[in-house]
Amino acid sequence: MATTGQGPLAGVRVVELAGIGPGPFAAMLLADLGADVVRVDRPGGAALGIDPAYDLTNRNKRSVLVDLKAEGGAGQVLDLVERADILIEGYRPGVAERLGVGPAACLDRNPQLVYGRMTGWGQDGPLAERAGHDIAYIALSGTLSMIGRPGEPPTVPANLVGDYAGGSLYLVVGVLAALQHARTPGGTGQVVDAAIVDGAAHLATMIHGMLAAGSWQDRRGSNLLDGGCPFYGCYETSDGEYMAVGPLEPQFYEQFGKLLGIVDEAPDRNDFSRWADLRTLVADRFRVRTRAEWTETFEGTDACVAPVLSLREAPHHPHLAARSTYVEHGGLTQPAPAPRFSATPSRVRSGPARPGADTEDVAREWDVTSLRALPKKDGTD
Repeated sequence: MATTGQGPLAGVRVVELAGIGPGPFAAMLLADLGADVVRVDRPGGAALGIDPAYDLTNRNKRSVLVDLKAEGGAGQVLDLVERADILIEGYRPGVAERLGVGPAACLDRNPQLVYGRMTGWGQDGPLAERAGHDIAYIALSGTLSMIGRPGEPPTVPANLVGDYAGGSLYLVVGVLAALQHARTPGGTGQVVDAAIVDGAAHLATMIHGMLAAGSWQDRRGSNLLDGGCPFYGCYETSDGEYMAVGPLEPQFYEQFGKLLGIVDEAPDRNDFSRWADLRTLVADRFRVRTRAEWTETFEGTDACVAPVLSLREAPHHPHLAARSTYVEHGGLTQPAPAPRFSATPSRVRSGPARPGADTEDVAREWDVTSLRALPKKDGTD
């Protein structure tokens, strides 16, 4: 089968109003999948910004500079919107409207547009206009309460669970579903309200079912999948590293026990009253060898044990290297686009977009003449 090499979203045009966190990551996902993403950067850059040369969430995109607070700024964005399929913004509710690029203005210019809104609290509700970050959103959703050891504060899972899983991924699913609707006969554009609190809550759907059935306790570190189970967790090795253990099924647990060397001593794994004893036994056993030694012991088995690798170590693991899970582009090692497609493979096509660097190309290819009046990258006319 012939492949285009451009990704499954080739031909889809996306306008991203620059922000931080989940919005840019969602736009990166669309760009990785082949969409033509134009990021509208603001003069001076976004808060919490890093050197644009290293901001991998802006890979595979192009950038123009627009001052939405200046005269004509909103009009230039609307000119882009007229030619776009999707717009993504991450402002607080009402801000885009005040800037002249809210849903009404954009859909009036382009009725087929999918207008994606990325916020923490959502577009309505008592907290909608309050500031917040990932940690607060997953805290309120109940998700944070599940993570960490009992008797200790909840463990902060970086900003992966809220911003990116509960935020970016849900926004991408939403805008692509809405794009499908817009492209059906009689379909129209619409607004997609992606709130991190909604997504983070939705991620725990299975857990809520288990809670209702009485098979999940509403307290941290007391359950099968939250670190309460002695055969589902992480254990320190003699060199201060860690192994991840997860042989939930009996046949896998049998292999685990034999390879760890605890078969004759281990209490019944189904006796919850002995879980503490089993945890101590497993922990003591892991401390007698290094991570490398235990990795070799469990290599090639179905014991469901793996070394806990650092961010710098992960790209060099033989399995990830064989799958090219990480790639190098422009001297930067980075995760490759995911998932994978047989007919329309995606790839890292370009490095992080530099603010304003692509104005001329975008103006020409999107036929947006108003962009040619924008200041150049160095600030000159």
